[in-house]
Amino acid sequence: MKSDPVPNSSILLVDDNCDGLLVRKSLLQELGYRVQSACNGEEGLKLFESSNPDVVVTDFRMPCMDGLELIRRIRTLNPNARIILLSGFVDPLGFTEENTGADAVIAKSSNEPAQLVRWVKRLLNRTTSRKPPATQTAANATRSSRASNR
Repeated sequence: MKSDPVPNSSILLVDDNCDGLLVRKSLLQELGYRVQSACNGEEGLKLFESSNPDVVVTDFRMPCMDGLELIRRIRTLNPNARIILLSGFVDPLGFTEENTGADAVIAKSSNEPAQLVRWVKRLLNRTTSRKPPATQTAANATRSSRASNR
């Protein structure tokens, strides 16, 4: 059944807000996921390297290393990592999957828990590798088009 968690799936939560971490961790554990948490980007990166979680959920605004830097570093280690970015600044900062490097961008709101669960399930059920950023896809299409016109 697709709505059930993928067996033995592990999730890494990274957020400097302890209350937010606790709520998300409880929600995901109730659904049967194994959840680790980190209070900052540096700790999150170390946990990512040592445990290789199935999905990473990171906040944007954190001291020392923000969520975008964490995503960049994780992508360097594993380009196909499944990453969700959470932020209260999605609309004001214009965050999208294309400009953040995340597979999903979720605004912190009353809809966040439902969206988080839906995206975690979606990413865990994804069998293909991550699509390249839109700019690379457009550049490759342009090159292919030029080559075929020669």
